[in-house]
Order: sequence, then C-alpha cells, then structure tokens
Amino acid sequence: MSLDRRTFLKIGGLTIAGFALKPAYTLLSAPPTLPAAPPAKKRWAMLVELRASTHKDWWSDCIAACHRLHNVPVFQNVKHEIKWIWTSPFAEVFPEQVRQFTKEELKQRPVLVLCNHCDNPPCVSVCPTKATFKREEDGIVMMDYHRCIGCRYCMAACPYGSRSFNWKDPRPAVPTINEAYPTRTKGVVEKCNFCEERLAKGQVPACVEACKDKGLYFGDLNNPDSEIRKVLEGRFVLQRKPSLGTGPNVYYLV
Repeated sequence: MSLDRRTFLKIGGLTIAGFALKPAYTLLSAPPTLPAAPPAKKRWAMLVELRASTHKDWWSDCIAACHRLHNVPVFQNVKHEIKWIWTSPFAEVFPEQVRQFTKEELKQRPVLVLCNHCDNPPCVSVCPTKATFKREEDGIVMMDYHRCIGCRYCMAACPYGSRSFNWKDPRPAVPTINEAYPTRTKGVVEKCNFCEERLAKGQVPACVEACKDKGLYFGDLNNPDSEIRKVLEGRFVLQRKPSLGTGPNVYYLV
C-alpha cells in the first residue's frame, strides 16, 4: 500500500509524540520515591526539683560530682571562683517571681543553677572565634578551649551568669586531676557542658547520677516517651528569664 506524503507525516508525528509521552506517563504512573527521613535530632534538657531543695544540702553531692569529673579548680579567693553548677538564692534566680509578700525564707532558699543550654544562646552569637558554639545534633552549647581568646564577650552576653573566667592557671588549684577530661589554662572561659562526654557513652550527667533525692531529671525533650517529657507534662515549671527569648533548656519543677 502506497502512502502519500501527508499520510506519512501524520503517522511519523504520532509516533514521535508517543515516544515523548511515554517517559511522562511512566513518571506519573510509577510510585513516588521519597527521600529518606533525616534522623530525629535530640534536645537535651534538665529538670530541677525545687521541692527537693527543702532537704538540707541535697545538691552538695551533685556539685561535687560535676566539679570532680571536670577538673574544676577550687580557689579561696571568690574573685577567682570557677563554677559549673552551684546554688543561688531563689530571689536572684527568679527575680520576676518575687512579690511584695513573698516570704523571706523562700527568697533566700538555695536553687541549683547551671548553664541553660539555650535554644537561642546569646553567647554563641557574640563569640568572635566560634569558641562557643551550639551542636546541631542535640542543642548542647559547647566550649572549644583552644579557640577561646579570653575576650569574655560570652560572659557579658549570658543573662544567667553561667560562665567563669580563668584569671589564674587553674591546674594547681584542682584537688585531684581527672586525666580523662582536659584541664584548662589561664585566660579562657569555661562552663557546664551537660556532661557531653558521658552522654556519648549512654550515661546521664554526673550531677544527675550523684543526686540521691531525685532532685534532677535529664533526658531528650524530642522523645515523647522519655521520663523528662512525662514529668514536664504533668507539673508546673519555671524557666529563668524566659521573656528574654533565649529558650533555656533547664526547667524548675514547682
């Protein structure tokens, strides 16, 4: 059967169109391939039980465990004091909670305080060398002692007084050096690191482990089955200066 020129071009055009449409049809008819979901990030946080502070010096073991593990020096002169975790009066920790008729006993009650490992840490944004940085995988605000130049901008930016500066060489003032954790030098800032070296081993922070009165809770806020989430959802809590927008990850159970 002979084909005229017009018929031949029609058949050729339809054939080409069919080949062009096939990949699109295949793409639309095939099940979509979704990218693998990224692993869920952690968000470490701590809960401090304010009721536990009615027990005299319950926090002393917590402080001692932290400072012993991290080679925190003990200076007699308060001007040189280095502290990772310590206590301050309720009125200083929560000034916005003090009212005209707040009992003096409550104002002076010791409250355990430490770095808040904020969601929006001002210390990170002001550090010129990035010695202070926030870890993306779990939100811990870290210190790189080797990058610290001692400008103390981070200390000025922190609204919680959670950082200490080494005015003197701290190593002679460490009672017993823990060789498993690095010591610092004169001229650098240091602070709590949520015991990130213990978390890497699946352990809880030293202060939590040392607290015998269940005064501290620690866990992942992004895990709905974690103990810290369950406690947090069932109790009223306070945060330090939440109006500043720093997003502190240390909560206080009332």
